[in-house]
Amino acid sequence: MFDKILVANRGEIALRVIRAAREMGIATVAVHSTADADAMHVRMADESVCIGPPPGTDSYLSIPSIIAACEVTGAQAIHPGYGFLSENANFVQIVEDHGLTFIGPTAEHIRVMGDKITAKDTMKALGVPCVPGSEGGVPDLAAARKLCDDIGYPVIVKATAGGGGRGMKVAQSAAEIERAFLTARSEAKAAFGNDEVYIEKYLTTPRHIEIQVFGDGKGRAVHLGERDCSLQRRHQKVFEEAPGPCITEEERERIGKICADAVAKINYTGAGTIEFLYENGEFYFIEMNTRLQVEHPVTEAIFGVDLVQEQIRVAEGLPMSFIQEDLVINGHAIEVRINAEKLPEFSPRPGRITQFHAPGGLGVRMDSALYDGYTIPPYYDSLIGKLIVHGRDRKSALSRLNRALGELIVDGVDTTVPLFHALLQEPDIQSGSYNIHWLEHWLETNLRD
Repeated sequence: MFDKILVANRGEIALRVIRAAREMGIATVAVHSTADADAMHVRMADESVCIGPPPGTDSYLSIPSIIAACEVTGAQAIHPGYGFLSENANFVQIVEDHGLTFIGPTAEHIRVMGDKITAKDTMKALGVPCVPGSEGGVPDLAAARKLCDDIGYPVIVKATAGGGGRGMKVAQSAAEIERAFLTARSEAKAAFGNDEVYIEKYLTTPRHIEIQVFGDGKGRAVHLGERDCSLQRRHQKVFEEAPGPCITEEERERIGKICADAVAKINYTGAGTIEFLYENGEFYFIEMNTRLQVEHPVTEAIFGVDLVQEQIRVAEGLPMSFIQEDLVINGHAIEVRINAEKLPEFSPRPGRITQFHAPGGLGVRMDSALYDGYTIPPYYDSLIGKLIVHGRDRKSALSRLNRALGELIVDGVDTTVPLFHALLQEPDIQSGSYNIHWLEHWLETNLRD
């Protein structure tokens, strides 16, 4: 059993890990930048270490500072949360080279899944269904034209090293492929230092469905159903729910087993998420995230498990505390991501919180590091909280979410709470009839300047 864990992150996810460790009787170390000296995760941890100035590159992304913080405090393991260094294979290797434990998958698994083409090839070999497209990077425009003629338009050009929607361009016809191809390469080079792109068939009205998997690193793995994350703005999720309102039990079991079998075959360790586009009853692999997801609480709600504690158990070499047969869905859960942003432009609005009140009651969970008087720094992501509700069915979960949003008070800064009040009035949201393009179209009509 670990005696002490260092949490290499900040905000609500750092607080989330600290709480899980405390319930297990494990001491925690918070690291923080000078801008986060008064942050809640620093207050809640047993110890804290300042690791640098405000910019993330000089603090939360500083590998030497984090390793030094472990050595100074005697922490035996590092939980990376999500973002920052959570999917940095080099960081994992350095952690292990210093005799520490990384609470997550191996460096090799992170490396393989971090490259979109290698990940697709790996998943295809493991029997996971993939979108028709190039077998690897597309070297030039002539090759792009030939491939697109073979698979048919529309197509999407994606950066091999991409993420967050950067380096992605859609071509609806042959007349558009040159611009899409060259623009995607240019954006990829600027954003990732790598201009390699690949091309896939573009699905017109898909949903974004992701499967939560968990492995013990010894050839055993389970799936914990799916999450529907189709409500997105600029490829960023804003509203997630589980189970997916469009997925049947038969589809869930089929794709879940495929995913669990795949990660078992590669001896995957800990939590992972295999993401798909879903259209007309078919699943098409997009990518695998080798970390805990922002939206993991909806899965925890419907299965009654603590994924962070499970990550810690497996990292210690203990077996998973459940088997597939134990994992039975109970009810429905929804999460909305609350950002400190001004609508309609969604521009970040850091500042001082003059009043904060989290909603409560049966089936309501608020994951946030806010408190009265806290000043949101301008240096990091604008996510300030996640409101999660759980009900006996989707209708009751939506009703509970509406009630909880009405109780939430965040004064002093602009937030995206009004967006969710508006969305809950929409018939398509109430019925679950939406796809990955729905929110963008709705925003164009309903949140204009």
